[in-house]
Amino acid sequence: MPVVVIANPKGGVGKTTLSTNVAGYFASQGHTVMLGDTDRQQSSRLWLGLRPPGARPISTWEVNADMIARPPKGASHVVLDTPAGLHGWRFNDVLKLADKVIVPLQPSVFDIFATRSFLDQLAEHRHAGKMQVGIVGMRVDARTIAADKLRGFVESLGLPVLGYVRDTQNYIHLAARGLTLFDVAPSRVEKDLEQWQGICRWLDQ
Repeated sequence: MPVVVIANPKGGVGKTTLSTNVAGYFASQGHTVMLGDTDRQQSSRLWLGLRPPGARPISTWEVNADMIARPPKGASHVVLDTPAGLHGWRFNDVLKLADKVIVPLQPSVFDIFATRSFLDQLAEHRHAGKMQVGIVGMRVDARTIAADKLRGFVESLGLPVLGYVRDTQNYIHLAARGLTLFDVAPSRVEKDLEQWQGICRWLDQ
């Protein structure tokens, strides 16, 4: 049962957007998906509450506030959304579970430097050899200088850039209905699905 963790201790970088859409992708592939949320704001859980009955099912993983245990049996794929300021015992408990970690990162110098120490922590963690780590550029046009700077920074760390997610209202409108890119007609979100191709390939590895 692969566990995909979406993590970055900086707030406002798009963790919940990635978490819900990764869960939506797995569900679209016919997997039995469970989405957990360790953030006090419980944004992912709120999103699950908005999900229409006719959409592909995604289950809630009830995460205890004081302890992150292994997800219950019954799911083939698990996605875990994490809070800003992830550190200490919670950071360690999350990484014990992770098979893959996706770090959303916006291409500003402030976000890059704020995330640098977290990426160093990931590389030094005792479970680092057991998990794959990838970066997703959020709210960025891959053709811009900002994207080039982000790519250069990530490559200097030896980590793959899985893709770039553009700044679009599609994510906002879909989230408000408990949906993802993978729940609607591809023609409606064609450009966004193209950006997800690299992310999906990495998830399937």
